[in-house]
Amino acid sequence: MTQLKAGVIGAGVFGGHHARKYLADGRVTLAGVYDVDGARAEALARDLGVTAFTDLPAMFAATDVITIASPPVTHANAARAALEAGKHVLVEKPLAVEVEDGEALVALAAKRNATLACGHQERLVFDAMGLLSAPERPTRIECVRAGPWSGRSADVSVTLDLMVHDLDLALQLMGAAPERVSARGKRLETQTADDITALLTFANGARAECVSSRVAPERKRTMRLVYPSGEVTIDFIARSFANTTSFKLNEAFGETPSGKDPLGANVSRFIDAATGTAPRPVVTGDEALAVLKLARAVDRAANLPSIS
Repeated sequence: MTQLKAGVIGAGVFGGHHARKYLADGRVTLAGVYDVDGARAEALARDLGVTAFTDLPAMFAATDVITIASPPVTHANAARAALEAGKHVLVEKPLAVEVEDGEALVALAAKRNATLACGHQERLVFDAMGLLSAPERPTRIECVRAGPWSGRSADVSVTLDLMVHDLDLALQLMGAAPERVSARGKRLETQTADDITALLTFANGARAECVSSRVAPERKRTMRLVYPSGEVTIDFIARSFANTTSFKLNEAFGETPSGKDPLGANVSRFIDAATGTAPRPVVTGDEALAVLKLARAVDRAANLPSIS
């Protein structure tokens, strides 16, 4: 198989993580990185031993697949440019910040017959646990994803920054979008929601309560799933869970490839899809668009903007 050539747009922390995943995959040659901050791109490229591209057309000419790990408000334009150049694209979450832009990306990927994937890799952790193949649907979900203020992703609401992970998991577990969305939130550091609680009500009566905060006193990543036969409580930070349901889950999920390194597994599956050895990436453009639509509905319900 001919090696793919990859490029990464965004030379920040997440861009560096994605670039290193490409370097570790023998099917891929990392052509280089791009950032609007040329000095930052140069620093990462020097560290990795690759090219620092100064413009996107040059990067597209040298690559087959592109990861976009730039600030959320830039995702749509960068992804559109890459798709128009005929590249397969992996976008860090969220897919875009405007629903119309997300819809346009999905349509463009279909038109170009290109893979469009998104970075909701917590789904791989759930798959490693066995929760995505559980024989029951939850009747209630309670999730908390919080941490202290860091200034990261301040261009968008905490809903688009953090809650999107739990919204994606809720949609997968419930198998449907909610019928009703209510929310309350507050601004503390930005003009968008910095702390928000959403209540999602589904057609079958199931409910999901999601709490996300980037102004919390400490970091917390938990989820409680209530099923007809019992409960599953998860600590994402400790990578552990307790299970009283009737179905068996994988207690050693943290030792599986996707449980140990979900980002690496997501990038690997994106490469599989781009090369045609898998029918789809972990999270498709359509699925990421559904998460974006729900996240924007949460912010609207809280009467708060999604973009600073």
